[in-house]
Amino acid sequence: MSFQAPTRDIRFALEEVVAMDGLKTTGAFGDLSSELTAAVLTEAARLADEVLAPLNAVGDREGAVLENGAVRTASGFKDAYAKYVEGGWQGVNFPTDWGGMGLPRAMALAVSEMVQAANMAFGLCPMLTLGTIEALLAHGTPELRKTYLPKLVTGEWTGAMNLTEPHAGSDVGLLKTKAEPNGDGTYRLKGQKIWITWGEHDCADNIIHLVLARLPDAPEGTRGVSLFLVPKFLVNDDGSLGERNDVACIGLEHKLGIHASPTCVMSYGDAGGAVGWLVGEENQGMRCMFTMMNSARNHVGVQGTAIAERAYQRAVAFAKDRRQGRTPDGEHPGRIIEHPDIRRMLLTMKAKIEASRSINFAVALAADEAEHEPEPDDRAWAKRREAFLTPISKAWGTDVGIECASLAIQVHGGMGYVEESGAPQHYRDARIAAIYEGTNGIQAIDLVGRKLAMQGGAAFRELLEDVRETEESLVLSSNDDLHPVGQRLKDAADALDDAARWMADKDNSEEDRLAGAAAFLKLAGDVIGGHFLGHAALAAQRRLKENRSDAYAQSKIDLAYFFAETVLSTVPGRVASVALGEGVLYDVPEEFLTG
Repeated sequence: MSFQAPTRDIRFALEEVVAMDGLKTTGAFGDLSSELTAAVLTEAARLADEVLAPLNAVGDREGAVLENGAVRTASGFKDAYAKYVEGGWQGVNFPTDWGGMGLPRAMALAVSEMVQAANMAFGLCPMLTLGTIEALLAHGTPELRKTYLPKLVTGEWTGAMNLTEPHAGSDVGLLKTKAEPNGDGTYRLKGQKIWITWGEHDCADNIIHLVLARLPDAPEGTRGVSLFLVPKFLVNDDGSLGERNDVACIGLEHKLGIHASPTCVMSYGDAGGAVGWLVGEENQGMRCMFTMMNSARNHVGVQGTAIAERAYQRAVAFAKDRRQGRTPDGEHPGRIIEHPDIRRMLLTMKAKIEASRSINFAVALAADEAEHEPEPDDRAWAKRREAFLTPISKAWGTDVGIECASLAIQVHGGMGYVEESGAPQHYRDARIAAIYEGTNGIQAIDLVGRKLAMQGGAAFRELLEDVRETEESLVLSSNDDLHPVGQRLKDAADALDDAARWMADKDNSEEDRLAGAAAFLKLAGDVIGGHFLGHAALAAQRRLKENRSDAYAQSKIDLAYFFAETVLSTVPGRVASVALGEGVLYDVPEEFLTG
């Protein structure tokens, strides 16, 4: 089954739903236009459809192989990466001064979605490089930027994020990797890191590792963590590659999915110490790390949307071809796409894909506004919006990816459980996205523990105001089909507001709030997703006024109605799960959990 990047839906989300063109008023994106957006999406789709998608199953079968300390990627990956570099795709949203295209982050996210949908294992490599670039732009010295950014922005060199150790996963403060100063501005690093995505491979000449480590006499915990740049090959003064650094891949993880993405065990300092440079200030590694993490979390949310899209396309193709049973109009055997339950599953996938796509793009749009809006108040508003939506983009989006990949298997029936159908790979690949870059449980804790109360709850109130405007526009629309969507959105928004007030009530213990955190995030994702689908329906209605036979526009209204009746309608009844409290989680003694 061939993949086709959904450029039409992506463009509609960029231009009609989140209104990316509004960034032109900031003065930062003077060349941005609808024609440019179309051209970029068309070329990125060609890479995704023709180069990356055909390698997806190949990479899953072959995986990455560790041979004599070097990682050999699956057949075709090295050539595909060369084409990725040739197209300049790594630098879509980075400054032209460093060799990038200087386009909005949302455009880069659109390209990323197509790449991830075509081949998620491949897409992880440029995703990690992106985080490295972000960290150096924000925290690197002029010397480090000059040495490393040009090659990273072009994609000629790749980046890797080195955080996790065998005993220190989400609790980063437990890490033991050491960094000793050499007295010349460099450091010697010794330690071991695990689960390092694309930490070693054969697609690029150099790999730039950003490594969390602890300086001598550093405070315990996260307050004593610093960030260091450690290249695979040292770089000479003229920019050429020098000697090999004391960095080695000593193992590859055998994973459920993303087999073609090398997940490495990295060792630093086996021959005396890996040479590294401090990024940011001493003991401020966590601050630098979150520059990488926040960007990565948005892109992981995109992975959820992307893998959902890939699974959906496969399910639709199968449902249109497979004939079983009698259809409602009496045809026997009929195409299963005519069966109500199959149609329900496909519509569920389609609606949630479009909702999560818009949430992802809204995060990226806010990030650009936070950087480029001329007025300080507007930048502050955008920064709050970006911060609030990021955990929802990551967690809700990756849950959507898993749900849609599972539904795609169900659409296939028994064939969906057979590897040859292709459907199981999407489910296996999707599963990791809810775990890495901060588990979805951690995202929920971040949302209710920090983001909801941020600046007195301003971010949530501002977002709720936007939802209220959408619901009002729907209810007052000249199109009667939009009225029930608006009413469902209103009821769901009321319920979300009630849940947020419960979360903000100081009479409720921290433990009780944490017990309801995951339920609150899902509630928020459903309502915000409904808000964006409603926004899409309003944009579609404007099109229908110009052309009543615009079937594509009508489909956006129909999709919003389906989501409203099947998802938003359930939101009021789920507020109780937010306020459940910790008691029910601990009423059953631990010994009964163990059998």
